[in-house]
Amino acid sequence: MNEIELIATCPMGLESIVARELKELGYEDMMVENGRIIFKGDELAICRTNLWLRTADRILIRMGEFRATTFDELFEGTKALDWPSWIPANGEFPVEGRSHKSQLSSVPACQGIVKKAIVEKMKQRYRKEWFEETGARYVIEVSLLNDIATLTLDTTGPSLHKRGYRKLVTEAPLKETLAAAMLLLSRWNPERPLYDPFCGSGTIPVEAALLGWNIAPGIRRSFPSEHWPAVPDQIWQQAREEAYDLVRDDIELQITGSDIDPSAIEVAKAAAKSAGVGKELRFEVTPVAKIRPNGDYGCIITNPPYGERLGDRSAAEKALRQLGSVFHELPTWSAFVLSPTKQLEHYWAQPPTKRRKLFNGRIECTLFQYFGPLPPRKPKEAASEQNDLQQ
Repeated sequence: MNEIELIATCPMGLESIVARELKELGYEDMMVENGRIIFKGDELAICRTNLWLRTADRILIRMGEFRATTFDELFEGTKALDWPSWIPANGEFPVEGRSHKSQLSSVPACQGIVKKAIVEKMKQRYRKEWFEETGARYVIEVSLLNDIATLTLDTTGPSLHKRGYRKLVTEAPLKETLAAAMLLLSRWNPERPLYDPFCGSGTIPVEAALLGWNIAPGIRRSFPSEHWPAVPDQIWQQAREEAYDLVRDDIELQITGSDIDPSAIEVAKAAAKSAGVGKELRFEVTPVAKIRPNGDYGCIITNPPYGERLGDRSAAEKALRQLGSVFHELPTWSAFVLSPTKQLEHYWAQPPTKRRKLFNGRIECTLFQYFGPLPPRKPKEAASEQNDLQQ
């Protein structure tokens, strides 16, 4: 297989989490930048990262990067890249673009130049003057930042947060990638109870079930690169077989979601069923003041309603106060609350253990992390740890 330079894009604030996911998949050679992680892999890496990354948005092939302050420089730099190694003669290759702090500020003009340069390159390889573009889709992006042009090829298609299980949504839904990030930042594991008292369309409980059972989040969707000759079918088949083999659906889950809105609960149940975890999750219509999470050493992981988001700030503040009262009655539990308010610790009369800035769409939020005690180690775990110390 060939070594390929790849980019995993992500929302600001999630870079370190995506980098950790990549390392767990075995990709160590990487560079972390704002909103993206550049790493090296092969054709199988395209398949595996699209299937497995829970917090990234897209997997791009970095075709090339060069300085471009004139249209001639953009044309020649683009034409020098090996587009025919990826795009066949019948491939459809639309060009998207963006420009920031660059002399080439007209995005439509840059798109046209890049398209023309790629066509000229294709003419040289395929000895054709016209390309019908009736085959598989290859979305190209030209991104100009500080006069540096980056040319990429999108292997993902619709963003990775579109897992395929959520057919309906509630108002102001939480993206699946952000829900997964909240889970990965918590101490939750499938042996601990999890409760989301503002579950809305069920994103956090469903993502927790996928994580708890080690289900690849992209297993139920398709990707444009599945139709590319450069990424053979057998490689995609290998990646999908690996994903199915690693599912651990024999683990008992203790995941509950509740919401005051009955219609939201119906949407959540439908999402869980579509994701294949409907029988494992419990959903109930309950106002936050009346929730009674069961078990010890559990985690409340939630995205409460925002006044800015849903237009009722006083109700949002009241809900946060009520959640704080419930949490104070759960001495062994931990809580992870994503909110744009700066007043949560005031409402709860307790500072968080840690804070982390995250963005829910364009809304700047804080993930307030209240770490409770960890569960006591099981005798077998304690004995294993003692053996390790003695060796």
